Amino acid sequence: MPRVLPGRMTHRHDGELVVFLIGMRVNQWWRPDQWLPVFRAMGPMLTELSRDTESGLAGFRLTIGADGPVLVQYWTSLEKLYAYASAPSSTHRPAWSSFNARARKAPRAVGIWHETFVVERAESMYVGMPERGLAAATESVVVDRSSHTARARAAAGRTRSS
Repeated sequence: MPRVLPGRMTHRHDGELVVFLIGMRVNQWWRPDQWLPVFRAMGPMLTELSRDTESGLAGFRLTIGADGPVLVQYWTSLEKLYAYASAPSSTHRPAWSSFNARARKAPRAVGIWHETFVVERAESMYVGMPERGLAAATESVVVDRSSHTARARAAAGRTRSS
């Protein structure tokens, strides 16, 4: 079990910050031949990205919502995200090709989606929590007098390109 950090924590980050959400929705539960390979494809990509310290992936977490799994990813640059997605040698390319082939065969079985946000500023607060989210992806710091309110954290949370 992750160590719970006592007190109030926030994150600190300088440079570009990109939040990438990607999820899938199983539309036909009786078609695991179509949706299970899509679900399984993300693990090897995350392993590949996590092993490459220059990939640009700063951190991630998996959540399960009403419509299915959602992966929240934190990237150090939009260009690095795009470079990974389009690299011919990345694990993403065959997974994307495989999904497209499945979607042509059974177009209603499983859906995928993503949203990309280039973050100008970010505010965070973690109380009695293990390090997670932005704090785990960037730097976790104790809330002090200068970051006591959400307004102060948001003002200080402007990202600056290095």
